[in-house]
Amino acid sequence: MWRLAAFAAPLRAAAVEEKAEVSLADCPLTRWGEPIDDVRDAQRRVRAGPEQPFIYVLAPPAGGPDAELRWLADNAADVNAKLSSHGAVNLKGWEVIKTAEGFREAYEALNLTPCRDPLDAVSARPMVDKKSAVYEAVNKESRANFYIGMHNEFVGTRAPRAAMFVCFKQADEGGEFMVADGRRVFRDLDADLLDRLYGRSIRYSVMELPFFSFLDGLPEELEVGPVTLAPRETASAAVRGLVSAAINAKVDFDVSMQWLDDEEGAYDDDAKTLQARAPVQPPVVLHPATGEPTWFCNVHSHSSVLRKKRESIYGAEKFEDGASRINKSDMYYGDDGAIAESDLDHLDELTKKHTVSLKMSPGDAVLLDNYQTMHGRNVFKGTRKHAVSWFE
Repeated sequence: MWRLAAFAAPLRAAAVEEKAEVSLADCPLTRWGEPIDDVRDAQRRVRAGPEQPFIYVLAPPAGGPDAELRWLADNAADVNAKLSSHGAVNLKGWEVIKTAEGFREAYEALNLTPCRDPLDAVSARPMVDKKSAVYEAVNKESRANFYIGMHNEFVGTRAPRAAMFVCFKQADEGGEFMVADGRRVFRDLDADLLDRLYGRSIRYSVMELPFFSFLDGLPEELEVGPVTLAPRETASAAVRGLVSAAINAKVDFDVSMQWLDDEEGAYDDDAKTLQARAPVQPPVVLHPATGEPTWFCNVHSHSSVLRKKRESIYGAEKFEDGASRINKSDMYYGDDGAIAESDLDHLDELTKKHTVSLKMSPGDAVLLDNYQTMHGRNVFKGTRKHAVSWFE
């Protein structure tokens, strides 16, 4: 247990200390919408409809930063309408967003209300500028070879309505920001697989704690006079209960703890591992504003099977801090059943088919609808400085 405390305590302390000065509303609760009575019929109707547009490119007006801010304020309603219809608005070559302060002025001109990072309850994503509610994206060089799969931003019960990603310095090589339209993934997903996933729901594992090998050193049985004790089983149950209580005290969603078999964990060693699993949820939601069905599922980023396949291409992730070591994820059916590798491969290929890579430079930003548009990041070399703000 000391190793868990040694990793988790300073991370959480850093998050609290850095963000205590910032006055921001909490990230809003996830809006799951009404259940879809017949998900196959919903998919058929989407397939029969017209192709929806994706990514609206927005060039700046002439006149420099002040003129750009005036234009954004005057056209905020139109920009937000394009966000709703296209799922993503790509600002290209805007002088005003080359600094954190200018970036804040730009999103304020668009009448966007920032909120806290949904990760605030469980992690310590640093802030680029405390006054501007601008969080650092995943730029660490220790994570440079880690391909961040496509995902919507949500943690447990919380999800921002929108997000805006900005580039302050592009990587020397790679590091493209990636977006994918959840409406198209829903439309093109194999109908039988969609039916299974929606019918059985899904759940994620959000953390793995490979710190309990000492339990295997305890005897399975111990004779104490006429009584037979089970030290290993008793201690395992006690540890599971204590860890569950500690984690649930820190997050605002229910987490269940499960022991993993040796071959199931994300680690190559034989460490005895506890896995934290989030509540059951649907993989498809009705968009909170448009009512359109959209894929709202992080299998591409969370599946350990897909992640390990990418590691065979880009190299294994470097475990250089406590957060990287424990923040290992996976995805299951809602009844905890495993998803077939062939189905995961189909989801991978489909997601990649609908992914657009954007090579951003200083002056570029992407405003995206978090319910409709997934995002990710390619591997990179050199120094990369991208940031993000989340909105209610």
